[in-house]
Amino acid sequence: MERRHFLSRTTAAGAATIAAGTLTATAVNTGTATAAPRRTGPLRVHIVMFDGVEELDCIAPFEVFSAAAMHDPRGVEVRYVTTGQPRRIRASYGTGIQVTHRWAPEEADLIVVPGGGYARRNGPGIWAEIADGVLPKALAAAPRKGLTISSLCTGALLLSAAGLTKGRPCTTHHGAKADLKEQGGIVKDARVVDDGDLVTAGGISSGLELGLWLVKRELGADAAIGVETMLEYEARGTVWTPSSS
Repeated sequence: MERRHFLSRTTAAGAATIAAGTLTATAVNTGTATAAPRRTGPLRVHIVMFDGVEELDCIAPFEVFSAAAMHDPRGVEVRYVTTGQPRRIRASYGTGIQVTHRWAPEEADLIVVPGGGYARRNGPGIWAEIADGVLPKALAAAPRKGLTISSLCTGALLLSAAGLTKGRPCTTHHGAKADLKEQGGIVKDARVVDDGDLVTAGGISSGLELGLWLVKRELGADAAIGVETMLEYEARGTVWTPSSS
Protein backbone atom coordinates (compact mmCIF):
# COMPACT_ATOMS: atom_id res chain seq x y z
CA MET A 1 0.00 0.00 0.00
CA GLU A 2 2.84 2.39 0.85
CA ARG A 3 4.30 1.73 -2.60
CA ARG A 4 1.03 2.84 -4.21
CA HIS A 5 1.00 6.04 -2.14
CA PHE A 6 4.56 6.72 -3.25
CA LEU A 7 3.63 6.18 -6.89
CA SER A 8 0.76 8.66 -6.49
CA ARG A 9 3.10 11.27 -5.04
CA THR A 10 5.62 10.85 -7.85
CA THR A 11 2.84 11.25 -10.40
CA ALA A 12 1.81 14.55 -8.88
CA ALA A 13 5.41 15.75 -8.67
CA GLY A 14 5.96 14.98 -12.34
CA ALA A 15 2.74 16.47 -13.67
CA ALA A 16 4.43 19.69 -14.75
CA THR A 17 6.79 17.83 -17.05
CA ILE A 18 4.29 15.48 -18.66
CA ALA A 19 3.18 18.09 -21.17
CA ALA A 20 6.71 18.22 -22.55
CA GLY A 21 6.92 14.43 -22.71
CA THR A 22 9.94 14.34 -20.40
CA LEU A 23 8.55 12.80 -17.24
CA THR A 24 11.05 10.76 -15.27
CA ALA A 25 9.28 7.99 -13.38
CA THR A 26 10.61 6.86 -9.99
CA ALA A 27 9.29 4.11 -7.74
CA VAL A 28 10.29 2.33 -4.56
CA ASN A 29 13.00 -0.29 -5.19
CA THR A 30 13.39 0.76 -8.82
CA GLY A 31 15.68 2.86 -10.92
CA THR A 32 14.48 5.69 -13.14
CA ALA A 33 13.45 5.71 -16.76
CA THR A 34 12.35 8.45 -19.11
CA ALA A 35 8.87 7.97 -20.45
CA ALA A 36 8.27 7.72 -24.18
CA PRO A 37 7.06 10.88 -25.96
CA ARG A 38 3.33 11.46 -25.61
CA ARG A 39 1.23 9.70 -28.20
CA THR A 40 -2.19 10.71 -29.40
CA GLY A 41 -3.41 7.18 -30.07
CA PRO A 42 -3.40 3.95 -28.05
CA LEU A 43 -0.29 2.14 -26.91
CA ARG A 44 0.12 -0.71 -29.40
CA VAL A 45 1.49 -3.88 -27.82
CA HIS A 46 2.37 -6.99 -29.85
CA ILE A 47 3.11 -10.23 -27.98
CA VAL A 48 5.03 -12.72 -30.12
CA MET A 49 3.67 -16.26 -30.14
CA PHE A 50 5.20 -19.57 -31.19
CA ASP A 51 4.58 -23.25 -30.46
CA GLY A 52 6.02 -24.17 -27.07
CA VAL A 53 5.62 -20.67 -25.59
CA GLU A 54 5.26 -20.69 -21.81
CA GLU A 55 1.62 -20.01 -20.87
CA LEU A 56 2.28 -17.47 -18.13
CA ASP A 57 4.96 -15.74 -20.21
CA CYS A 58 2.40 -14.65 -22.77
CA ILE A 59 -0.79 -14.48 -20.68
CA ALA A 60 0.54 -12.34 -17.79
CA PRO A 61 1.62 -9.37 -19.95
CA PHE A 62 -1.54 -9.74 -22.06
CA GLU A 63 -3.61 -9.39 -18.88
CA VAL A 64 -1.63 -6.41 -17.59
CA PHE A 65 -1.72 -4.42 -20.82
CA SER A 66 -5.37 -5.27 -21.51
CA ALA A 67 -6.31 -4.07 -18.02
CA ALA A 68 -4.25 -0.91 -18.54
CA ALA A 69 -6.62 0.08 -21.36
CA MET A 70 -9.23 0.82 -18.68
CA HIS A 71 -6.91 3.29 -16.95
CA ASP A 72 -5.70 5.53 -19.78
CA PRO A 73 -7.92 7.67 -22.02
CA ARG A 74 -5.83 6.85 -25.08
CA GLY A 75 -6.31 3.13 -24.56
CA VAL A 76 -4.10 0.14 -25.23
CA GLU A 77 -4.32 -2.28 -28.16
CA VAL A 78 -2.89 -5.72 -27.39
CA ARG A 79 -2.33 -8.37 -30.05
CA TYR A 80 -0.89 -11.84 -30.15
CA VAL A 81 1.20 -12.01 -33.34
CA THR A 82 3.16 -14.71 -35.14
CA THR A 83 5.80 -14.66 -37.86
CA GLY A 84 4.03 -17.56 -39.57
CA GLN A 85 0.47 -17.87 -40.77
CA PRO A 86 -2.14 -16.89 -38.17
CA ARG A 87 -3.07 -20.15 -36.49
CA ARG A 88 -3.75 -21.93 -33.23
CA ILE A 89 -0.56 -21.96 -31.17
CA ARG A 90 0.04 -24.88 -28.81
CA ALA A 91 1.69 -23.56 -25.66
CA SER A 92 4.15 -25.39 -23.40
CA TYR A 93 1.57 -27.24 -21.30
CA GLY A 94 -0.85 -27.86 -24.14
CA THR A 95 -3.01 -24.75 -23.99
CA GLY A 96 -4.32 -23.76 -27.40
CA ILE A 97 -4.24 -20.03 -28.16
CA GLN A 98 -5.70 -18.69 -31.38
CA VAL A 99 -3.44 -16.09 -32.98
CA THR A 100 -5.17 -13.98 -35.62
CA HIS A 101 -2.52 -11.34 -36.36
CA ARG A 102 0.65 -11.62 -38.39
CA TRP A 103 4.02 -10.14 -37.49
CA ALA A 104 3.88 -6.38 -38.18
CA PRO A 105 6.48 -4.53 -36.06
CA GLU A 106 5.84 -1.29 -37.95
CA GLU A 107 2.39 -1.26 -36.34
CA ALA A 108 3.69 -1.67 -32.78
CA ASP A 109 5.01 0.66 -30.09
CA LEU A 110 6.05 -2.25 -27.90
CA ILE A 111 6.96 -5.84 -28.76
CA VAL A 112 6.98 -8.49 -26.03
CA VAL A 113 8.90 -11.73 -26.66
CA PRO A 114 8.01 -14.55 -24.22
CA GLY A 115 10.11 -17.64 -23.59
CA GLY A 116 9.32 -21.32 -23.33
CA GLY A 117 10.80 -24.72 -24.06
CA TYR A 118 14.26 -23.99 -22.66
CA ALA A 119 14.53 -27.55 -21.28
CA ARG A 120 13.33 -29.12 -24.54
CA ARG A 121 16.26 -28.92 -26.95
CA ASN A 122 14.43 -31.09 -29.48
CA GLY A 123 10.88 -29.91 -28.94
CA PRO A 124 8.87 -26.78 -29.67
CA GLY A 125 10.02 -23.59 -28.00
CA ILE A 126 12.87 -21.12 -28.18
CA TRP A 127 15.49 -23.58 -29.48
CA ALA A 128 13.26 -24.63 -32.36
CA GLU A 129 12.63 -20.95 -33.18
CA ILE A 130 16.35 -20.18 -33.05
CA ALA A 131 17.15 -23.16 -35.28
CA ASP A 132 14.44 -22.17 -37.74
CA GLY A 133 15.84 -18.64 -37.86
CA VAL A 134 12.69 -16.86 -39.00
CA LEU A 135 11.81 -15.18 -35.71
CA PRO A 136 15.39 -14.10 -34.84
CA LYS A 137 15.76 -12.61 -38.32
CA ALA A 138 12.46 -10.77 -37.97
CA LEU A 139 13.48 -9.41 -34.55
CA ALA A 140 16.87 -8.30 -35.88
CA ALA A 141 15.14 -6.24 -38.57
CA ALA A 142 12.51 -4.74 -36.26
CA PRO A 143 14.30 -1.96 -34.32
CA ARG A 144 13.31 1.57 -35.26
CA LYS A 145 12.78 4.88 -33.53
CA GLY A 146 9.79 4.77 -31.23
CA LEU A 147 9.75 0.98 -30.83
CA THR A 148 10.62 -0.77 -27.57
CA ILE A 149 11.50 -4.45 -27.79
CA SER A 150 11.11 -6.44 -24.60
CA SER A 151 11.39 -10.03 -23.44
CA LEU A 152 10.68 -12.11 -20.41
CA CYS A 153 12.13 -15.33 -19.15
CA THR A 154 14.04 -17.22 -21.88
CA GLY A 155 12.61 -14.96 -24.56
CA ALA A 156 15.84 -13.04 -23.98
CA LEU A 157 17.68 -15.84 -25.79
CA LEU A 158 15.56 -15.15 -28.87
CA LEU A 159 16.64 -11.51 -28.64
CA SER A 160 20.20 -12.70 -28.22
CA ALA A 161 19.92 -14.84 -31.36
CA ALA A 162 18.78 -11.67 -33.13
CA GLY A 163 21.88 -9.80 -31.90
CA LEU A 164 19.82 -7.40 -29.79
CA THR A 165 21.32 -8.09 -26.34
CA LYS A 166 25.01 -8.22 -27.19
CA GLY A 167 26.88 -5.59 -25.21
CA ARG A 168 23.71 -4.40 -23.51
CA PRO A 169 22.34 -4.76 -19.97
CA CYS A 170 19.72 -7.51 -19.85
CA THR A 171 18.32 -10.36 -17.78
CA THR A 172 16.48 -13.66 -18.15
CA HIS A 173 15.39 -16.71 -16.15
CA HIS A 174 18.04 -17.60 -13.56
CA GLY A 175 18.69 -20.93 -15.28
CA ALA A 176 19.54 -19.25 -18.58
CA LYS A 177 21.69 -16.35 -17.36
CA ALA A 178 24.93 -18.16 -18.14
CA ASP A 179 23.80 -18.68 -21.75
CA LEU A 180 22.83 -15.04 -22.12
CA LYS A 181 26.14 -13.87 -20.67
CA GLU A 182 28.14 -16.25 -22.86
CA GLN A 183 26.38 -14.81 -25.90
CA GLY A 184 27.53 -11.31 -25.05
CA GLY A 185 24.75 -9.89 -22.89
CA ILE A 186 25.67 -7.79 -19.86
CA VAL A 187 23.54 -9.75 -17.41
CA LYS A 188 22.09 -7.94 -14.41
CA ASP A 189 20.60 -9.67 -11.38
CA ALA A 190 17.41 -7.64 -11.46
CA ARG A 191 13.75 -8.48 -11.87
CA VAL A 192 13.48 -6.07 -14.82
CA VAL A 193 16.28 -4.40 -16.78
CA ASP A 194 15.29 -1.23 -18.64
CA ASP A 195 17.90 -0.10 -21.16
CA GLY A 196 15.63 2.28 -23.04
CA ASP A 197 14.43 0.62 -26.22
CA LEU A 198 15.42 -2.80 -24.84
CA VAL A 199 13.64 -4.05 -21.71
CA THR A 200 14.11 -7.57 -20.36
CA ALA A 201 12.61 -9.39 -17.39
CA GLY A 202 13.54 -12.45 -15.35
CA GLY A 203 11.72 -15.73 -14.86
CA ILE A 204 8.21 -16.86 -15.71
CA SER A 205 6.16 -14.78 -13.26
CA SER A 206 8.13 -11.61 -14.04
CA GLY A 207 5.79 -10.94 -16.95
CA LEU A 208 3.65 -9.16 -14.36
CA GLU A 209 6.55 -6.89 -13.39
CA LEU A 210 7.51 -6.30 -17.01
CA GLY A 211 3.97 -5.29 -17.86
CA LEU A 212 3.46 -3.10 -14.80
CA TRP A 213 6.81 -1.35 -15.27
CA LEU A 214 6.10 -0.59 -18.92
CA VAL A 215 2.57 0.56 -18.12
CA LYS A 216 4.04 2.97 -15.58
CA ARG A 217 6.77 4.10 -17.99
CA GLU A 218 4.49 4.56 -20.98
CA LEU A 219 1.13 5.49 -19.44
CA GLY A 220 2.05 6.85 -16.02
CA ALA A 221 1.89 5.82 -12.38
CA ASP A 222 -1.88 6.28 -12.08
CA ALA A 223 -2.44 3.64 -14.76
CA ALA A 224 -0.01 1.26 -13.05
CA ILE A 225 -1.72 1.78 -9.68
CA GLY A 226 -5.06 1.10 -11.30
CA VAL A 227 -3.86 -2.17 -12.80
CA GLU A 228 -2.22 -3.26 -9.53
CA THR A 229 -5.49 -2.61 -7.71
CA MET A 230 -7.48 -4.60 -10.27
CA LEU A 231 -5.09 -7.54 -10.12
CA GLU A 232 -4.61 -7.27 -6.34
CA TYR A 233 -0.89 -7.54 -7.01
CA GLU A 234 2.01 -5.22 -6.23
CA ALA A 235 5.12 -5.39 -8.40
CA ARG A 236 8.15 -6.82 -6.61
CA GLY A 237 11.86 -6.80 -7.19
CA THR A 238 14.17 -4.15 -8.56
CA VAL A 239 14.05 -2.43 -11.94
CA TRP A 240 17.57 -1.80 -13.18
CA THR A 241 18.18 1.26 -15.34
CA PRO A 242 21.47 2.88 -16.40
CA SER A 243 20.96 5.67 -13.86
CA SER A 244 20.51 3.16 -11.03
CA SER A 245 23.80 1.32 -11.65
